[in-house]
Amino acid sequence: MLGNPPVKANSLETSGGSSSRRGSAQIPEYTTALEPHHSPLDRVAINVADRAARHDAQLKELDTKLRENLSNFRAIEGSIKDTLAELKKTEQKAEHALDTDTPRLREELERSLVVLQDLSHTLPRIRSRVANIRSAYDSGRKKAQDLVNDLMWLNTDFHERWRRIIFTSSTPVSWRWKATMRLLFCLTLLVVLRITWLIISGVYRAHRQRLLWGERLMS
Repeated sequence: MLGNPPVKANSLETSGGSSSRRGSAQIPEYTTALEPHHSPLDRVAINVADRAARHDAQLKELDTKLRENLSNFRAIEGSIKDTLAELKKTEQKAEHALDTDTPRLREELERSLVVLQDLSHTLPRIRSRVANIRSAYDSGRKKAQDLVNDLMWLNTDFHERWRRIIFTSSTPVSWRWKATMRLLFCLTLLVVLRITWLIISGVYRAHRQRLLWGERLMS
């Protein structure tokens, strides 16, 4: 009967040693030196106390980690709640915009479409009116320019007008008037040349016959 407890002690020592080896990297080992005079029950009690101490250290470490994780989780939960609150506010703003701004924008778009349709009908008429106004303005400007030229022509001296009609083509008179004036100028020039020729020929004959004008006239 005394041989069984050492077997249990060995099994406890084995399990305790394996657990101590698994947790040696994280928690300190609590071991009690076993003396040769200790009985098997003392050894079992010592091993159980060591295991209990290790388990207590593990529980403390787990408690510390749980507290840290809980605080982290609470911080994450707070940030998630803030984010959800912001999302709700954004959603409410979007819904408000959809409820208020969308109908207003639709109405403005419809009014703009109506205005564009009206403009599509009125712009061609306005364009034709502008073309008519432009043509009237051009014709009026041309008439005003012609009137100014006529006034300048009427204020021109007679001899200047006569010279410009005969020798230039930029006078504001009809081609019939130009032809008549040029024909009269040619006839006048021929008559003057003829008279000059007769005078020169008479003077030459009188000089050749050595006749005096007085005697010629008396005769």
